[in-house]
Amino acid sequence: MNAIIDFLNTIFWGYILIYGLLAVGIYFTIRLGFIQFRNFGELWRCVSASGETDRDGISPFQALTVSLASRVGTGNIAGVAVALTYGGPGAIFWMWMVALVGMATAYAESTLAQLYKVHGPGGMYRGGPAYYISQGLRQPWLAALFSIALILSFGLIFNAVQANSIAEAVERSFGVNKALVGVALAALTAIIIFGGIPQIARVAEKVVPAMAGLYLLAAIIVLVMNAGAVPGILVGIVKSAFGLQEAVGGVTGGVIAAAMNGIKRGLFSNEAGMGSAPNIAAVAVPAPHHPSSQGFVQALGVFIDTLLICTATAVMILLADVMPSEQLTGVNLTQAALTDHFGGMGGIFVAVAIFFFAFTSIIGNYSYAENAVIYLGGGKTGVLVMRIAVLGMVVWGAMQAVSTVFNFADASMGLMATINLVAIVLLSGTIAYVTRDYLKQRRAGQEPRFHITDHPEIAPGVNREIWK
Repeated sequence: MNAIIDFLNTIFWGYILIYGLLAVGIYFTIRLGFIQFRNFGELWRCVSASGETDRDGISPFQALTVSLASRVGTGNIAGVAVALTYGGPGAIFWMWMVALVGMATAYAESTLAQLYKVHGPGGMYRGGPAYYISQGLRQPWLAALFSIALILSFGLIFNAVQANSIAEAVERSFGVNKALVGVALAALTAIIIFGGIPQIARVAEKVVPAMAGLYLLAAIIVLVMNAGAVPGILVGIVKSAFGLQEAVGGVTGGVIAAAMNGIKRGLFSNEAGMGSAPNIAAVAVPAPHHPSSQGFVQALGVFIDTLLICTATAVMILLADVMPSEQLTGVNLTQAALTDHFGGMGGIFVAVAIFFFAFTSIIGNYSYAENAVIYLGGGKTGVLVMRIAVLGMVVWGAMQAVSTVFNFADASMGLMATINLVAIVLLSGTIAYVTRDYLKQRRAGQEPRFHITDHPEIAPGVNREIWK
């Protein structure tokens, strides 16, 4: 089984996705007229807009924070450190590049999720790749396969991995037994996820901004404390990316190593094109009331995750007097860097940050899995089973080494990402059409609105009642 899983991961992550995600990002960047750059202000306008209230959905800001809850995990702390160790500072440059084109992919998939959303059980909006694959491409079997892959990876295994990260950090910093950490974490998770997506959204909109804000504040303090060294570090990142400078802050790495590690870490961290964030984007009540507005919101999520939070980790490590190595990497490297900057409090801060980053990932990942269960017809019973399974995986993950299972999750996520990329490229004409409609109204000085009756030539599977 391990040999099969390793083979699949080699195919998915060594060939299909490492190039496919990048190629699709470039494709949508060009096809949509560099939308993420030319309309950067629209990203902020759509997330801060106060639109219509609707008890069947959540606000654009809540949708952003739930997606950030999932995107911003231990990868932003440990993964960046690993990329620096094996790819050098140039890896950060390639991380930026993949995020900039990934913003267009995130826009495309979340616009589709909004367009094809439906009313689920109880009236709440539901949507995501499964829905636009089923209704837009008329391939329900492929949508079901996508949903199963999502449940296995995001719903179950990744949550075990996040729980393991929390348990490791708490045990290392405070000496608390992992089993106790797992039980306490499961109890806290239960309080939130048994309230459903509205409860998850309410928690995320409070915790995620505070969590990200404090982490960015720590990075700003480090930048101010080391202001004189900052220009050299930034220039070094760019030079190292092209092999013009082989060492910055004690970190070394060749051009190929920098590119591969930066691209992989960027893709894994911001999830653009994976088909995960569209599941919560579909639940939002967009403001303005147009599918494209939620696309802009989720593009902003990629920007915040990689261009801000991952960069914060990178600069704090590069400005510290620490030497990355195979022995000092991952969380330990980030912890050593912050201890160098802030003393003993720095290590504790990293442990606390890991807890919040990983915990919010658990509840964010669960919200995606709930949508997949609903698509598969699970109903209330299916959702209850999903919740119990998530709690079980949290307890199990806190106590176990999860490397082998994590490889299986990688393969599962590779499958769902491949299916999603094919789907959004096949539906790219619809994305381009909807985008032109939004921008045309905005240029005319109008508040963009989408009425499906005005566009009978597109999207036959769109719910006419929602977009009437």
